[in-house]
Amino acid sequence: MMKSLIIFFALWLTAHFGAGAQTAMEQKEDTITRLLDEVVLTAQRNKQQNLLVPYSVSSLSKKKLQEFTPRTSPEALMGMNGVFVQKTNHGGGSPFVRGLTGNQTLLLVDGIRLNNSTFRYGPNQYLNTIDVYTINRIEVAKGTGSVQYGTDAIGGVVQMFTKDPVFTDSKPVFQGKAIAKYMTDDMEKTIRAEANYSGKKFAFVGGISHRRFGDLVGGDTTGKQIPSGYNEWAFDAKAKMLLSENTQLTLANQFLQQQNVPVYHKLKLENFAVNEMDPQQRLLNYARINTKNKSALFSETEITLSWQQTLEGRNSRKNGSTVLRKEKDITNTIGFTADVFSKPGKYWTANSGIELYYDKVGSTRKDINTPDATMTFLRGLYPDDSRYGNYSIYSMHHITFKRWIVDAGIRFNTFSIRISDTTLGNVTISPSAWVGNAAVLYRLGQNQHIYTSFSSGYRAPNVDDMGTLGIVDFRYEIPTTHLSPEKSQHTELGYKFKTKYFSGTFAAYYMHLDNLITREKAEGQLIDGYQVYQKENTEAAYIKGLETEMNWNVTRKLNLTGSVAYTYGQSLSKKEPLRRIPPFNGRLMSMYKKNKWFAAAEFQFASHQRRLAQGDKEDNRIPVGGTPGWESLNFFGGYNLSMIRINAEIQNIFNEDYRTHGSGINAAGRNAWISVNVIF
Repeated sequence: MMKSLIIFFALWLTAHFGAGAQTAMEQKEDTITRLLDEVVLTAQRNKQQNLLVPYSVSSLSKKKLQEFTPRTSPEALMGMNGVFVQKTNHGGGSPFVRGLTGNQTLLLVDGIRLNNSTFRYGPNQYLNTIDVYTINRIEVAKGTGSVQYGTDAIGGVVQMFTKDPVFTDSKPVFQGKAIAKYMTDDMEKTIRAEANYSGKKFAFVGGISHRRFGDLVGGDTTGKQIPSGYNEWAFDAKAKMLLSENTQLTLANQFLQQQNVPVYHKLKLENFAVNEMDPQQRLLNYARINTKNKSALFSETEITLSWQQTLEGRNSRKNGSTVLRKEKDITNTIGFTADVFSKPGKYWTANSGIELYYDKVGSTRKDINTPDATMTFLRGLYPDDSRYGNYSIYSMHHITFKRWIVDAGIRFNTFSIRISDTTLGNVTISPSAWVGNAAVLYRLGQNQHIYTSFSSGYRAPNVDDMGTLGIVDFRYEIPTTHLSPEKSQHTELGYKFKTKYFSGTFAAYYMHLDNLITREKAEGQLIDGYQVYQKENTEAAYIKGLETEMNWNVTRKLNLTGSVAYTYGQSLSKKEPLRRIPPFNGRLMSMYKKNKWFAAAEFQFASHQRRLAQGDKEDNRIPVGGTPGWESLNFFGGYNLSMIRINAEIQNIFNEDYRTHGSGINAAGRNAWISVNVIF
């Protein structure tokens, strides 16, 4: 009771103080940006004001990222409506969208797929390989994305837009930036340097980051979680060239490497002396050319050629054993996309194009007997030299007429999956899928809209599904050869509104899932003391839920926001709850801005998740009876001078000891951090 009163008082104090600081004229001239004023791209592959998009979209702007300075890309999503973040370890973080995560939710970086053929089922760490300091904006399109972007977008799409250099109409401008951040208990030490150049025909932005994350200190009973810290460094560069008045070329490079990332729950709960990712690495290079024309059918064309490489090393050794196991998986992906934006009529626009991605997977393992350094070379987690082709063609159409907005599209996706392995033999499969979506938005008034949408989705089996051989989480997995795509049908009814002071969204959805690929236990079989599992298309299920978000601009300088999300998942085949469904959760925030400074109070919460599948009950990361509910109160502040920006936070005021549902490590207890950003 006392905690709830303190939380209420903190939010009220920010609001009351801010309201009292305003004059009547300032209140009348309210111009603060509202929730639905932002332009979003991901849901329709076409820029549109969020209010006019007939899908559910959440976004995080550059300004918010600068103000709240999240530690990592996954942690930036915490508190975003309809997104729940699970952390298997301190160096990971996996977003749940509409109750799904891992390879059932698509991750994009600047429109390029991060998902590849070795993306794992369930929570993973891949989003954490995007340097949060390179991100300009984040968008999450919920319940849609298979037509827009292809396989894996069953739950939705999480897209990271990285910083863009900008041209100038005047004389060239060069700007440098230095960033430093420190967190108490040495939980974070960050330094970053950036350079920006703007000219009339050439612009550049680039930076380098070096970060040391100490062992994570939990709440009032957990204390320091040893070992959980790791080191990271990253480099990024992006250049834009104006080749002609209507043609622009973009060249970009992104690189991030994390070393010695402990898998904390395996060290704490299982019999491991060593269990870590080393390295955890991503490299992306891409070239993109954009051309604008006067032709109605080819109003704008965009062609992107990309090369992406993910590298995951894993080191493990059991207690009492002299054998150090070293595994390494390298996935190289070549991508080609071509998108054409058309204007066939006065009320009609369209996006059409092709996408081609091709993976080559290298996977190795060696066991080292540490006393004499002798090595034994064995099969890796995946069949070495596996090949995975992902090819598709799509067309999406957007019609606006009077009070109506109609959105519809179709995509055909085919795959070529080739695996050669002593365990499986030679396996070649070529699954394919047709998917479509349709949505209608009706304007009840100028700023009040209702919409309904239907999206079919799918996920083709990948190399991880078919070829895994080894320990995954708390089980031993063996390969399979006879999988077909997972499928979904998602229906949503929503309402969006905005007035001078209020804006908000409400969405109710239902998703039916068929042919789900799940791990099935081989009864009575044990390997190295672990239960044996194999993936099969065995499950049908449904997920339904409600999401709402409200925004109140009390005055020009004071803003209140609140959001809640409820998700319910049920397996129809097993007649039990669906695995890993997030609990009821939400966020309240009060922010006051005046001149060069701001202050904010944030309250996040999640209820007790007692609805557990059998797989949840067997998961050693989830307590018996389910994950307890939790509450966290945080205070933010910032001061902006002309060349210096200082941000700070006091986090988890009550030192609550908690973890998000399914996580393998507890969240940070009471702590503080300060960040200094200098522009020169």
